[in-house]
Amino acid sequence: MNAAAIPEISIEAFESGTVNPEAFDHEAHIYVAWLYLQEFPVLQAGQRYADSLRRLTRQLGIPGKYHETITWFFMFLIDERQRLGSGNDWFSFRRNNEDLFARGEQNILSRYYRRETLASDSARQAFVLPDRLAS
Repeated sequence: MNAAAIPEISIEAFESGTVNPEAFDHEAHIYVAWLYLQEFPVLQAGQRYADSLRRLTRQLGIPGKYHETITWFFMFLIDERQRLGSGNDWFSFRRNNEDLFARGEQNILSRYYRRETLASDSARQAFVLPDRLAS
C-alpha cells in the first residue's frame, strides 16, 4: 500500500466482509484499527475489530490466520499512540508511527514478544501479555 494514500477501506466494508483480501495488507489492518479507535473506546473498538477479523478469516477460508494476541496488542498500542497525540489524521499518525509498519526482523512485535510466544496456540487463542521488555 502506498503510504501517501488513504487505504480504500471502511469499517462498514470490513464488517461486511467486502474488503479486497489482496489489498488488505498490514497497513490496511492498522488503518482499520485506527478507524475503529477514532469512533469507539478501545475495548469496544478492539472487540468489534476482532469479531470482524475472525469473521473475515473464516469467510476467506483461513480461520487459523487470526491471532488474538497480535490483534489486541496492536489495538492497545494504536490507542496509546493516538492518546499521546501522535497525529489527529491518518497521514500524521502514519508518519509519526513508522515503527508500527515495519516488517521482518524490525517488526515491533519482536520488541515485546519472543518468537516462540507468538507462535504458541495459547497466544493465538487468547491475549498474552508481552514477555520482553521493550527497548
